[in-house]
Amino acid sequence: MNSLNRKLFRDLWQMKGQAVAIALVMSCGIATFVLSRSMLHSLQLTQDTYYQRYNFADVFATLKRAPESLTERLAEIPGVGQVQTRIVVNVNLSVPGFDEPASGKLISLPETHRPRLNQLYFRQGRWLAPGRDDEVLASEAFSLANDLHVGDTISAVINGRQKKLRIVGIALSPEYIYEIKPGDLLPDNEHFGVFWMNHEALSIAYDLDGAFNDLSISLLHGASAPEVIQRVDDLIEPYGGLGSYDREDQLSNKFLDNEIEQNRNMGMFAPTIFLAVAAFLLNVVMTRTINTQREQIAALKAFGYSNLEVGGHYLKSVLLIVAGALLVGIPMGIWFGGVVTEMYAKLFHFPEFTFRIYPSVLLGASGVAMTAGVLGTIGSIARAVRLPPAEAMRPESPTGYGPTLLERLGLGRLVPPVALMVLRQLERHPLKTMLSTIAIALAVSVLVLGNYMQDSVNYMMAAQFHWVQRYDMSVATTEAVADRAIYELGSMPGVLLCEPNRYVSVRLRAGSRHRRVGILGIRSDSDLFGLVNMDGKPVPLPPGGLLVSQKLAEILDVGVGDWVQLEVLQGKKPIRQAMIAGTLQDFAGLSVYMEIDALRQLMREGPVVTGAHLLVDPKFQTALYRELKETPLISAVTVKQHAIDSFDKTVAENLRVMKSINLLFACIIAIGVVYNSARISLSERSRELATLRVVGFTRGEISAILLGELAVITLAAIPVGLVCGRFFAWWMTIAFDQELFRFPLVISQQTYAFAAAVVLVASTASGLVVRRRLDELDLVAVLKSRE
Repeated sequence: MNSLNRKLFRDLWQMKGQAVAIALVMSCGIATFVLSRSMLHSLQLTQDTYYQRYNFADVFATLKRAPESLTERLAEIPGVGQVQTRIVVNVNLSVPGFDEPASGKLISLPETHRPRLNQLYFRQGRWLAPGRDDEVLASEAFSLANDLHVGDTISAVINGRQKKLRIVGIALSPEYIYEIKPGDLLPDNEHFGVFWMNHEALSIAYDLDGAFNDLSISLLHGASAPEVIQRVDDLIEPYGGLGSYDREDQLSNKFLDNEIEQNRNMGMFAPTIFLAVAAFLLNVVMTRTINTQREQIAALKAFGYSNLEVGGHYLKSVLLIVAGALLVGIPMGIWFGGVVTEMYAKLFHFPEFTFRIYPSVLLGASGVAMTAGVLGTIGSIARAVRLPPAEAMRPESPTGYGPTLLERLGLGRLVPPVALMVLRQLERHPLKTMLSTIAIALAVSVLVLGNYMQDSVNYMMAAQFHWVQRYDMSVATTEAVADRAIYELGSMPGVLLCEPNRYVSVRLRAGSRHRRVGILGIRSDSDLFGLVNMDGKPVPLPPGGLLVSQKLAEILDVGVGDWVQLEVLQGKKPIRQAMIAGTLQDFAGLSVYMEIDALRQLMREGPVVTGAHLLVDPKFQTALYRELKETPLISAVTVKQHAIDSFDKTVAENLRVMKSINLLFACIIAIGVVYNSARISLSERSRELATLRVVGFTRGEISAILLGELAVITLAAIPVGLVCGRFFAWWMTIAFDQELFRFPLVISQQTYAFAAAVVLVASTASGLVVRRRLDELDLVAVLKSRE
């Protein structure tokens, strides 16, 4: 080990506190990078492997009724690989031990062979016996949520008739990785499940012998999905086709892709902030270290060490700190990856989901961390390299010692001497004061950001469940029915208020842009369904025209007053023109609303409904549930409380896990930043403070000088950090502005208070550590001449 390396380890030992703090801050960025990037790759690999092995389809379509002979014509479309037809129906379920109604989706399976597309993964049990009309395969998510096993029975209302079904197998499908009922924001596996049944049994029950109402298509390599979709739509249109769509718009795949995109954004966003803070700290530490070692640099150059060797010496210290951060950050990221994997397993139902560590991610984390460290300190090291020996031998030019602003204003006499010394130090070193303030402000901002997502989601759920969904329950019918059904629903036990709605599936087109959406028709004076912006302000429903999500307006590139084309995807599939009468800044999805009578007029139909919102007396819920289960035309019942409970069991729990991880990292960063600022100030001013002790200042007085500076900087940094935290939260809101979910910029007062409190506690603890070192100050050693 040569002399420079011995000096390197000696210097690192002397600044071990700062080095450890910086390494911990950087390790948070590395851990976040490893976690998010590895999770991204793991999700993508698991998704691609599952889709490929179990032949997940590329194009999907739903129709009213078509003969099986249409299959051959569909298979002849250029680019089509395989075609699979089937019967899919929505049913009401009765689960043993539950009063509440549940909803299910029954999907037919061929009896002579296994399905070619959307193949099932068997978790347990056996295949359906040919000819049996009372056997089903149940989805694993529904079975686990309701503690159902092979051999158990459930009841379903199949085409108006109650039928008992026996579960003979538990299965998973690539079509339902994220098992959610259409129209819901969150999965409710306890009250919605997917089941597979023999094709013949379903075809007889729904009078679809020799026919189908749903199809899946795989595409050949290089085939154009839009062209195939257009040809499929042309073929199924005479049979009540509701419009085909590709894999991107398939509900489960859409939620999974959204999660992958969020991981991709988080993999860039969080590590960038954490590593930027670490690079900033390294810059401050190296700048001040080099300033205190000017004479040493001059001596090294005088003894013949080249500029390259001197620069390499200081660069090695940076790389050693980065190496320490990697040794901590990579295992931390891997451990947290296991925690998040368990969290994802509750939401996404794969046959197997394993958190995988990729060498490319580890190399990427190492490269990013080293790049951040080098970029953060390259300027300081370059100044050390350029410093001529003769110049380095001289001490730095003294700071101007004129009167401070308070003294110039004549207020200096009102300030105690110790406080005046603090103010003089801060004012006479503006750059150092600014850098210290920025460092602590960044720590505050990271703490704000760590709590922001929880605040945003809490606000979003409160708004959705209390301002928008003011009803207790909603029901949907199998098809459009006369509005007298509203009076029948209103007369059921416990129904206090019943309001109709009309749902129409359409393709909204503006020029070359289009989206498949649904129009919800409600009353303009609805008491049970509110229309509110993200800021909580109500939005009136226009008497005519469409009220659309702001996100949908952006996608279609339309504004208020523009006209769009509505291609209705049901019934006689008319094409209409409608005006955008308003926009709504909502939280999720691509929503379109219209006054119910105006929608009926647009559809040129009578007073029909497809569902209703209900306000229910809790005392009569059980009786109401029983009657709804026995009502043939009701295809789905959604209870708002079930959605809230589902949120608490899944999303809220997952948010708590992510919040704990984020806050742990944020607290480490805050403590590291504040401790570094305190230790650097001590190392810079130890000679000056020792001099003050010699001339008669007490330990308490010199402690007040140093800690007073830290207190003033901390108090000045907190409001700056709160503003920066809000800016980072806004940046995050923009990054996560997607079709499925949009997060409002909401930060609670508790979050601001928590961020300020953590930094104040960290500052106090750091001050106590520094105070102890001041007590141990060796006056003789410190005051020895350095020349």
